[in-house]
Amino acid sequence: MRKLLVVLLITFPLTAFAAASGNAPAAGATNDYPTSARADYVFACMAVNGGTHEALDRCSCAIDVVASILPYSEYVSAETVLGMQQEKSFLAMEFQTDTAKNIVRRLREAEAEGEVRCF
Repeated sequence: MRKLLVVLLITFPLTAFAAASGNAPAAGATNDYPTSARADYVFACMAVNGGTHEALDRCSCAIDVVASILPYSEYVSAETVLGMQQEKSFLAMEFQTDTAKNIVRRLREAEAEGEVRCF
């Protein structure tokens, strides 16, 4: 799980700012992640899990679980907070609040559920 989070932090700019126009599945709010965000998550996950076909299956399952628990807007918020927490600036201190920590906690809980169900 830690390896997955590290890689996701590295790929943060790609996932956090992925354009949702035209890429979101038509299933509605419970499946509102754009394809590019799902793909970025899966690629990062696969990179730390051996890059095998089995990793593809498990990582695809994991993002589906995350998406079923956390709306995309909350996912983007959490990825943004995680990225800003890595910065070494005065502005980064604004992302160390209890509110920011709760946003990240929800993402980590969703990812943990994905790991339990898929790995």
